[in-house]
Amino acid sequence: MSNHIITKAQRSRNMSHIHSKNTKPEVVLRKALWQKGVRYRKNYKRLPGKPDIAITSHKIAIFIDGEFWHGYNWKVNKNHIHTHREYWIPKIEKNMARDKLVTEKLQNEGWTVLRFWSKEVLKNTDYCVELILFNMRDD
Repeated sequence: MSNHIITKAQRSRNMSHIHSKNTKPEVVLRKALWQKGVRYRKNYKRLPGKPDIAITSHKIAIFIDGEFWHGYNWKVNKNHIHTHREYWIPKIEKNMARDKLVTEKLQNEGWTVLRFWSKEVLKNTDYCVELILFNMRDD
């Protein structure tokens, strides 16, 4: 087995390919909602945190969070960060704190906030759609 070492330039190139908009999980969920007749706004700038999907008629803000960037299973996974810990751990914890603040702001403005992990959307799209539809009926 060869030890493949990634150079700083390679890592930089890899990271530059990670997008914050129109990720595969976002597109999958949006298409599924559209097929159900749900109309929405994407990356809605008028709301705190720019929700990935905003169903304005029902005041539902939906975020699809990437596991690495938003601290999925953080107590366990932060121990798996081995390089540049002094940068990544505070950055991810700051993201998590911002997510919490954005959720609170939206809820205080009367919005229902739904947060899904990107893997959850890809593996259980139908469940995510059903949860959204349930919250639309709950007006």
